[in-house]
Amino acid sequence: MPAKDEMPSTLQRSPDKAQRTWSKAHDSAVESYGEGERAHRTAYAALKHTHQKVGDHWEPKDGKGPSDERAKGGVDPKTGKPPGGKTAGGVDANASKQELMDQARKLGVRGRSSMNKGELVDALRKASNRETRNARERDKS
Repeated sequence: MPAKDEMPSTLQRSPDKAQRTWSKAHDSAVESYGEGERAHRTAYAALKHTHQKVGDHWEPKDGKGPSDERAKGGVDPKTGKPPGGKTAGGVDANASKQELMDQARKLGVRGRSSMNKGELVDALRKASNRETRNARERDKS
């Protein structure tokens, strides 16, 4: 099934470049691994190298590269699963603290000025998940 038919709602609300990146990686992964979760994981891994999740959509990152420890490691060739490590849910955990603070301000994260970098990443992940839930509820209406 073409990626356009399976594109998650967060990507449907994202710029064309994010949609093309995910679609191309997804279609390639389907050819290699078949339909299913592995193709989706592969497409998200590719997307996370160039984009970050901000609220209910994906935006381009300032620089290319993995967004968190899990994205760095690729997949185990036998299982097709990530090697472990913590995921930041699309938040660019490798961004500077100032960039994270700017995103937190944009998303209205309270208490951000007293947070360390790890706490900011976690708060941004939660805020983005909340925004996504709210957007999906609006989409249902």
